[in-house]
Amino acid sequence: MRRTLTNAVRAIALLVVTSASAAGAPPFILVGLDGKTFFDPAGGRNGPNGHDSVGILDVSDEARPRLVHTLPLDNSVYGPPTNLGITPNGRLGLVASSVLMRQEGTAWYAQPDDRLHVIDLAAVPPRLVETVKVGRQPSGIAIDRSGGLALVANREGRSVTVLTIAGTTVRTVATIDVGDEAAAVAFAPDGRRAFVAKNKAAKLGVLSIDGTQVRSETRLDLPVGPGVYGLAVTPDGAVALTANTGPEPSDGHADTVSVIRADGTRPVVIDHLGIGDTPEALAIAPDGRHAAVSVVRGASAPHGSPGYTPNGAVALLSIAPDGQVRRVAEAPAGAVTQGIVFSPSGDYVYVGNYVDRTLGVYRVVGDTLTDTGHRVTLPGQPASLGGR
Repeated sequence: MRRTLTNAVRAIALLVVTSASAAGAPPFILVGLDGKTFFDPAGGRNGPNGHDSVGILDVSDEARPRLVHTLPLDNSVYGPPTNLGITPNGRLGLVASSVLMRQEGTAWYAQPDDRLHVIDLAAVPPRLVETVKVGRQPSGIAIDRSGGLALVANREGRSVTVLTIAGTTVRTVATIDVGDEAAAVAFAPDGRRAFVAKNKAAKLGVLSIDGTQVRSETRLDLPVGPGVYGLAVTPDGAVALTANTGPEPSDGHADTVSVIRADGTRPVVIDHLGIGDTPEALAIAPDGRHAAVSVVRGASAPHGSPGYTPNGAVALLSIAPDGQVRRVAEAPAGAVTQGIVFSPSGDYVYVGNYVDRTLGVYRVVGDTLTDTGHRVTLPGQPASLGGR
């Protein structure tokens, strides 16, 4: 019975996604392009502001995405690879600017920003319509299925900002203290609950939602893994996954993805999967049957360090109707993999290779994952990816 009901819910969820895509809005994906933070052989390095942009990818041909427009907008690899997203109707893109650089002598240091860019994707060409103040170091973004409410996780602010969306107008209505650094956020499908990744605390927080009223339910905090960064919820709301980067990124040690039974009164962690060194981000397919994880491995470490590896990987997980999650496939990726997202049909996975300045395209057939070999050359370093 559970298998039948769960599959029915997943089919309905896929129909909703497909219908939204067919409503006339172009099938766009946003890519944040960071131009001020670099991974050199000697280690990480920052530079001056003014070189970031946001790219707009047309995925009408899912096997061969095309970059169709860029906008010069501040954004950063310092936010997680989920610091942008598109409303369900495809009209607006939201992009968080997590940090700006401050010069001291010849060095540049990151300092928290507090801005959210709003892009009108229906305009020809797409254009910035406004910039909204949110919390300090805005990071992960989530938009509910109605398209009327958005949440922004603020790392330095240790908070979540609540925003309303009406047409092309985005307004901040509240900022909620969550007690810890908030790296990412994701809605449950009914819009009455959300989850927040508490990065330094190694916890997953729970938010209750009633209209625009949002409350942090700290009594429901879940222990996940150190460095929790990526976060996603299945379309039926049964399972949530977190990508846990570990105490130190690219240190050579294997890290985990945590599996959460998310649809109960009290969500619980039911499993931890070994996934390799530094799983940076994850995405769940539109039908909820698979998840894809970008695994940095040792590619962000200085080249002389013991944990260094030249490239990362993409891991594919299967999600069974009973909530069991298994690692089923892996394919090689480029240097410092960051954002990851499924195509609208779920047949392809796109991953940003930061150092290489490319978008990798992978084919999903059943439980197999194949690198198509196609790469989209980008005019900057892909720090994040986000769609509807």
